[in-house]
Amino acid sequence: MSHHTAAVPGATWVARWAGALLSLVVAAIHVVDQGGITATRDPYYIGVAYHVLEIAAVVTAVLLLGGLVRLGWLLAVGVAAGPLLGYILSRGPGLPDYSDDIGNWTEPLGLVSLAVEGALLLLSVPLFVGTWRKRHGRANT
Repeated sequence: MSHHTAAVPGATWVARWAGALLSLVVAAIHVVDQGGITATRDPYYIGVAYHVLEIAAVVTAVLLLGGLVRLGWLLAVGVAAGPLLGYILSRGPGLPDYSDDIGNWTEPLGLVSLAVEGALLLLSVPLFVGTWRKRHGRANT
């Protein structure tokens, strides 16, 4: 079985559309948070991470809707988990040269971001695992 799907049941399409939309919302939230598509947050590595996340989220949506489902779900896990980890680190101990958000756990856009990323993570992990099991056979798990 390849990364492509041959016949996709309706429920699978719903999950793929949901994953694609959640990924695009993650990208949109981060574009808003950084101040626009062409803006880059400081410090520079945070700004680059935002841009990489936004690009990865769009690529994820394209992969999920284009039929490269296993790769799409794997990337969706990263699109969800990466910003969740960044949120925890930036608000907890802080990040190098970036302490602006330490203790800022209830920022409204951050909470929306957490909800969207959490939903994407809950959707993508079991679907990625399911595609992995189909690929490698249940006996190998």
